[in-house]
Amino acid sequence: MKKTLLLSLFSLALPLHAAESWLLKLDRWGNPSYMTLHLQEQDGHLSGTLDGDSLHGTRTKSGISFTVTDKQGNRYEYKGTAAANNLQGSADMPDTNDAKARAQHGFTARRLPERASTAPQRHEFAPKEYANEFSATRPPVLTVWPGDTVHTTTIDSGGVDERGVTRALFGNPQTGPFFVMGAEAGDTLAIHLRRLRLNRDYADSLDSIVGRAQTTGLAAHAASLGKPVRWTLDREKGTASPQGASAALRGLAVPVRPMLGGLAVAPQDGPAISTGDTGRFGGNMDFNEVVEGNTVYLPVQQPGALLYLGDAHALQGDGETSQYALETSMDVEFTVALIKGKAVGMPRVESPAQIMVLGQAGSLDDALRAATAGMTQWLQQDYGLSLSDSAIVLGSAVQYSVANLAGRSVGVAAKINKSLLPRR
Repeated sequence: MKKTLLLSLFSLALPLHAAESWLLKLDRWGNPSYMTLHLQEQDGHLSGTLDGDSLHGTRTKSGISFTVTDKQGNRYEYKGTAAANNLQGSADMPDTNDAKARAQHGFTARRLPERASTAPQRHEFAPKEYANEFSATRPPVLTVWPGDTVHTTTIDSGGVDERGVTRALFGNPQTGPFFVMGAEAGDTLAIHLRRLRLNRDYADSLDSIVGRAQTTGLAAHAASLGKPVRWTLDREKGTASPQGASAALRGLAVPVRPMLGGLAVAPQDGPAISTGDTGRFGGNMDFNEVVEGNTVYLPVQQPGALLYLGDAHALQGDGETSQYALETSMDVEFTVALIKGKAVGMPRVESPAQIMVLGQAGSLDDALRAATAGMTQWLQQDYGLSLSDSAIVLGSAVQYSVANLAGRSVGVAAKINKSLLPRR
């Protein structure tokens, strides 16, 4: 007992430094990979994790070395120089093609900021440049913590801002990315859309019908379609009216329903993905339920999640059949939350009344399958339903809508009213 007490007192006497979080970048033959490094130092000895794998090592005034052991028992050796906010050096690790060989790769790391206050913060962010790719390599524009709220703006899909000035290359330029502290692969990022408000008085679309929605007979008469349509947005009344409308449409005023066509986290390692494309990470989803008051859930695939948003629409029918919806700029306010250790199969949207899963694929058949699988996962994960229970609920209550027909991939949404489900 005395020995135990002495050991405890000795441990308390050692200087214990606060936990540190770092973003480590590993360069493998010119291909970057990003990992979260957590370090705890006690009397020069290091412990912690690298992307969830345990590590131990040492640190001096100018040097650092640590060994990482993954869940398969593979060993990774990191050695380099250390400054207050930066690390750099070389990693010795197993060769990806030869189990008996080792490979050397360079690494750098930057220390992530510590939270100044545990109270949720509100951030004002005015974009100065925009992204035309969803990428893990783009430097974050702002670091936020779960619970924080961001107020920012987006430009339209052609790169035009609220003043009518071209600010970026066309093709759904995005605001961001926003780095969310604590987000790691395997987590889920929840984006609560607090406010989506129009900030200019016009929007642009086309008098078009996408090819996927055309029969052969319709296509024979649709060659003249594709002309631009300018809409007047009456922000006071909340309506949109086509300018220069035909006699048949004169007086048409449709209620606006502002939405974000683009919402994404950075995809897995590999080439950057165009902001016109979609995937498990979200992307150019063009789902008209990504509106104020709803929450979007996206699977985190990179440290910090790296959240992008843009491609605002004043209004869009199911499928975005006109190729362009009512494209405009927007004021956006959102709050981020983090669900640790829970991965979702594909993008989810929750409204006060419904849960929705968006399946995205190269065909409507595959998108339907993905939406159904994703909804089944949600019912099992959060509502405790068995596969048989889920099948019964789907068969009696699911609603399907065509979310997107205008992109290189298509989207199908599965929806269920929450009033029919057990309490979570």
